[in-house]
Amino acid sequence: MDLATFLIQCLNAIQYGLLLFLVASGLTLIFGIMGVINLAHGSFYMMGAYFAYGLAPFVAAWFGESFVLTLVLGLALAVLIGYALEWAFFSFLYRREHLQQVLMTYGLILVFEELRSILAGNDVHGVNAPAWLAGSIPLSDLMTYPVYRLFISAVCVATGLVLYVVIRQTRLGMMIRAGASNREMVQSLGINIRLLYRIVFAAGVGLAALAGMIAAPVSTVYPNMGSQVLIICFVVVVIGGIGSIRGALVASLLVGIVDTFGKVLFPEGAGVVVYLLMAVILLWRPEGLFRSG
Repeated sequence: MDLATFLIQCLNAIQYGLLLFLVASGLTLIFGIMGVINLAHGSFYMMGAYFAYGLAPFVAAWFGESFVLTLVLGLALAVLIGYALEWAFFSFLYRREHLQQVLMTYGLILVFEELRSILAGNDVHGVNAPAWLAGSIPLSDLMTYPVYRLFISAVCVATGLVLYVVIRQTRLGMMIRAGASNREMVQSLGINIRLLYRIVFAAGVGLAALAGMIAAPVSTVYPNMGSQVLIICFVVVVIGGIGSIRGALVASLLVGIVDTFGKVLFPEGAGVVVYLLMAVILLWRPEGLFRSG
């Protein structure tokens, strides 16, 4: 492997890891802070991808072609949908057994897939990257790297920084962390824990949908695309530590590096390398790399 190829694989690994972080951070908020096993989280990623596909013509017809406006509109819709879902379904699950949470969220997967089939059909769809991000950066005489993939990494890093500031430096973040530690105590202090959890869930849905929207131009849009993402995101959450945003970032980058280089160096066994990584880390630290926070 020459230097240019190694550099490209490193960039691919970081981009994939950061995209995983965007999805996994939403899952760790819902799973780690609210205590809900949300199997439908991958469907929110799929929903974002289909928003990128379906909203682009609408935005182009009314405002002209604008990828950024499509992202903003799709993100707003995802947050509203997440808020409504928490109110209608998830608010009843906090004190239920995990089996009931699994059954209901699995039912939501079936509902989302059927709605996707009705509204968008079962074909594979492509989403074009915006013209201003369609170029490539030369890495050697023969190899280039797409600008859009760098854009994905930049969006993920910016979102991660905003998430860190909100969780660690704001009053809302303080209430979220307190609610994760002791729901009853926070409620007794006069904080509306129902509204707080609704905001957290809506933010988690928005993060997953944003990841789906920015990934659509490089991964295409296809039925059941959220299932594989859901599995790998649970791996990330378990490796990083349930409820830890920092752990989700570190674990996502580890998984991205192991998966990317595993496919290059050990293509026959690439499918199990990530799960071997999870097994080794859990043998060393059963609680994951970091504690909640």
